[in-house]
Formats: sequence, structure tokens, C-alpha cells
Amino acid sequence: MKHTIALVDDDRNILESVQMTLEQEGFIVRTYTDGESALQGLLAKPADLAVLDIKMPRMDGMEVLQRLRTRSAMPVIFLTSKDDELDELMGLRLGADDYITKPFSQRLLLERIRTLLRRNETSRAEGSGAPPGGVITRGHLTLDETKHQCLWKGLDIQLTVTEFLLVKTLAARPGMVKSRDQLIDAAYGESVYVDDRTIDSHVKRLRKKFRSCDEEFDQIETLYGIGYRYKEA
Repeated sequence: MKHTIALVDDDRNILESVQMTLEQEGFIVRTYTDGESALQGLLAKPADLAVLDIKMPRMDGMEVLQRLRTRSAMPVIFLTSKDDELDELMGLRLGADDYITKPFSQRLLLERIRTLLRRNETSRAEGSGAPPGGVITRGHLTLDETKHQCLWKGLDIQLTVTEFLLVKTLAARPGMVKSRDQLIDAAYGESVYVDDRTIDSHVKRLRKKFRSCDEEFDQIETLYGIGYRYKEA
């Protein structure tokens, strides 16, 4: 089955060239030139993945992502200008799964898209085809891979694909420290480069999500200079 990719950028040259590349690779591509039309289109007819430029007219990529995340865990890749380090961090904190700096290689973007789609498919596998042991229970935490569902004290926590994989990696071995590099490999794969601050931003967002339903949540521990671990019961 062909995957549908939403491209959102006010630069028509980028839209046309990336659209051509993706369609040659077998993807269905929908394009938008501003954030507002993209949001309306994606809420009415979701795509399998969205590539969002940050700086756009009518509604910027940050706001589009923020509104999308209230309704969808669809994988999102941000396109950001070379010097906009703050934008990258803000995007990750809002729930972006990855970011690429302009100017970018279209082959790199294609690889990032394929990686996220593979992770998404694995995470959302149908129950009938999922391997045994698709549910992890650690105290108040329940992770169901077949449903891409995370429960804390019975309350549903909406996680992106990246966030789900990070929680799964930590909770699978309580008490064991995972370095940032190990978490990057678990969430992104060895073929994709992201730096340490990306993991830090995801962990901050995870804690915020869990604490929104339980202010005393402290299961994800930081070991400064080493990494993170899920607290043993």
C-alpha cells in the first residue's frame, strides 16, 4: 500500500522538487503552501507523515504541529533554517519526531521519511500480526504495542512514535541506564544522525505529558553525564 506524505512549505520550488522525488519513489504526495490550509487538510484527511516548514504565512509550522498533536500522533519532520537552533528545540518539545536543516539533501529527507514510516508501522502493528509479548506492564505503566497505547494509572497518554519507542526502551529494563546514544539508536535507528539534545527534549516532553495526569510522576530518572533510566518498582 502506498504511503501518503504531506509537504507543507511556502517555497514552491521546494514543494515541486521534493514532490517529484517522492512520487518517483512511489509515494502519494499532497502539498500545501501555508499552515492554515495544511492544518485543515490534515485534520479532514490525515496523511501517513507530514513534512512541515517552520516559517510559513497565515500559520507557522509550530502552531500547525501544536494543533495537530491534540488530535493525531502522525509522524512529523520539521524543516528548519540553518541557524534556527531554538526552532529545532521548540519543535521537538511540541512533539516533532525529527528535523532537517535547510538546505537539505533530498536523499537524506527520503531516508528520514522511510525510517519514520517503518517505525510507525512497527509500533502500530495489527494485533493479529503482532508478536507475543506486545504488552509491557511496569507498575502503573502499561504499554500496548499492538494498539500504540500508553496508559498511566489507567489514563491514556498520547505519545508520538518517537516518544512511545523511548518509553518502551526505558521501561523494558527498569533500573538499567540507557545512554543518549542507545536511546537515539532505539528511537531513530543507526542510519539517522541526531544529537543528544534531541533526546533531552523528548524526555522533557514525556515527563510533561505524564505529569499532566499525575503531578508526582518521577519514573524517568536522569543520570547527569550518563543518560536515563526507568525507576525500578
